[in-house]
This record gives sequence, C-alpha cells and structure tokens, in this order.
Amino acid sequence: MPFFAYTVAFLFLPAGAILVGAFEGKTSGWTLSNVRLLFHHPYIDAYKTSIEISLVTALVGGVAGLFIAYAALRDGTPGWVRSVFTTFSGVAANFGGIPLAFAFIATAGPLGIVTVFLRNHGFDPSAHGFNLFSKTGVELAYLYFQLPLMILVISPAIDGLRREWREAAANLGAKQWQFWWHVGLPVLMPSILGATILLFGNAFAAYATAYSLTSGTVNIVPILIGAYYSGNVLDNPHLAQAMAFGMFVVLAVMMVLYVPLQRRAARWAK
Repeated sequence: MPFFAYTVAFLFLPAGAILVGAFEGKTSGWTLSNVRLLFHHPYIDAYKTSIEISLVTALVGGVAGLFIAYAALRDGTPGWVRSVFTTFSGVAANFGGIPLAFAFIATAGPLGIVTVFLRNHGFDPSAHGFNLFSKTGVELAYLYFQLPLMILVISPAIDGLRREWREAAANLGAKQWQFWWHVGLPVLMPSILGATILLFGNAFAAYATAYSLTSGTVNIVPILIGAYYSGNVLDNPHLAQAMAFGMFVVLAVMMVLYVPLQRRAARWAK
C-alpha cells in the first residue's frame, strides 16, 4: 500500500495532469493547437536535438560502459578494481546538474585546467572547433553520468555469465569469438537492450546539467519546457505540457521498439 500510494502520488497523478493539460487551451476549452505546434520550429528542432544527444550518449556510454564493466569484473581482475569501479560508478551516476556543469567548465571550459594546459603545449581545442557550450559539450557532460550508469546496470548481467559456460565452450573447441557470438552476447543482449533504453531516457529527460552548462542556448525539449513554465513572457504551461506529452510519445516509441528486440534476445538466451 505505501508503494502504491507513492506511485499514484508521484507518477500517475503528474502524468495524468500532463496528458490532460496538453489538450487544454491557454484560457479555457479543449484544443489540439498545442500538439500541432510541436511539428513546427523551434519545437521539432528541440526534439531532434534531444533525440540526437540521447542516442549518442546512450550508444557511446552503453558500449564503453559494457567493455569497462567486463574488464573490471572478468576473471583474473584484482578484487580492488571491482570495488573502485563500483564505488565510483555509484557516485558519478548521480552526479549532475550545476556541480557537474561547473566541474566541466573548470576543466574543459575556455579557461579550464585542461584547456589551458593544452594551449600552453601548442594545441588549442577551440581552434579545432571544440566548444564546451554547445551540443557536443552537452553530450560530453552527459557521458560523465551515462557511462557509470551503464556499468552499474550491466554488472549483474556480466556476473551471470558463468565460468562453466566458457570452459564448456572451450572444451568443445569453440574460439573466443564463437563463445561470445553463441553464448555471451545472447545471454547479455536483453540486459544490454534494457540498459540502452534506460540511458536514452535518462539523457532525454535531463535538464539541469544542460541548462547550467549552456545557459539554455542549446535547443532541447526540457529547456524549452522550463522556459514556458518559468518565463515572464513565454508563459504557456499547456504548451509545456504538450511538449512533455511529446516526450512520452518518443519514450513510448522506444519501448515499442524494445519489446520485440527483448523477446528475440530472450529467445536467443534460451
């Protein structure tokens, strides 16, 4: 009952309010104008940018996190390595917002420690097109918490790869790539797909880090929603609710793609 009450209060009621408010007019009555606006500029551009950032960070963070987690958990790796990676991932996966933005500005900003060091040694990142306060900078900042989140999520699945399976495959004459193709990847695939979807949703809904890093100059959906809720001029909460409804739709599409892939991956695992 406490869990049910918590879910209703903090999930279903807010989601229901968004779904209803998305089809309400600014003054009164029901309308589809808010939803129709999402297919025009700058709103459609915000969705494209948000999806691009989410896909890049989910794929890069997922692949890198998978390899790092396997390297830290495989047989023969010292036990302290696992403890260090698990502890760091638990902290870094929850590190975001203003502190993370400030850390990146102090490190890779125009006068950041790394930027000044590289510039003093003959390499200027800005001269080669790098700008921390851009979409690329947001992706770089998101990877800081996407990668450790992948490590945390995929580690239990990697622990589920039994050593006996590898030994049995080797005894049957299977090479390393054959073990991974016929045993390792099919077993891990449902977890990899689920973790990738989780990373996509985590980046798609992130707000504070991007806003603090770029002061809202990067056109992504959460920043637009914040502008319409808190702006003194662009105060249209129903349009903001429509944009949140569009985010629901994007995540629903991702889940629709995930379900058949997960079923096929589960069949491989059998």
